[in-house]
Amino acid sequence: MLYLVATPIGNLGDITLRAVETLHTVDLIAAEDTRKTGRLLKQHGIETPQFSYHEHNEGQAVDRIIGALRGGLSVAVVTNAGTPGISDPGFSAVRRALEEGLPVSAIPGPTGLIAALVLSGLPLHSFTFRGFAPRKSAARRRFLEMDAASKHTLVFYESPHRLAAFLKDALAVYGDRPAALANDLTKLYEKVERGAVSALLEGVSGKKLRGEFIVVIGGCR
Repeated sequence: MLYLVATPIGNLGDITLRAVETLHTVDLIAAEDTRKTGRLLKQHGIETPQFSYHEHNEGQAVDRIIGALRGGLSVAVVTNAGTPGISDPGFSAVRRALEEGLPVSAIPGPTGLIAALVLSGLPLHSFTFRGFAPRKSAARRRFLEMDAASKHTLVFYESPHRLAAFLKDALAVYGDRPAALANDLTKLYEKVERGAVSALLEGVSGKKLRGEFIVVIGGCR
């Protein structure tokens, strides 16, 4: 069985009992970063062997996962934070397993985009998750323009180094819509800023930022 195991997005107390049990009992753990996952495993006394599964070794890692499953072993996929496959490794392993008729199961838990969305104060009845935007401004604006007329609330992930540039392009494409900016969710210094895109841009411009950010922007009215 291939298990997709959600892990905490910040507060280590957010891991589920079922996730801990699964990580204890599987034969192998495919981890985005074995050092980070190792700290989580140590906290719960889990000694299951790990190997790396990230964007730079994806083909080799998926071959190893599928080989283990064919051999009758169970494998858990985990990422640094949140649910595997959501802007993180996981999709390729699931696709291969399903193509080969191998069983797959999800152990649900934290997902950053959902936490940010419910804290944003923006409409929840329909939303579009867009993940990470392209790094360069021209490509990023084309990416944003695909949803310019959408009435759905939009959710994006962004790095601290590109956040101001992202908000600048979002302001140019969408106008000064209501928005929210989430950082360090579930951690001690969790922060959610709410306001117009221009206000959020002003608040981050010229500042040294840390951690990944989640940007929530209201839909077209």
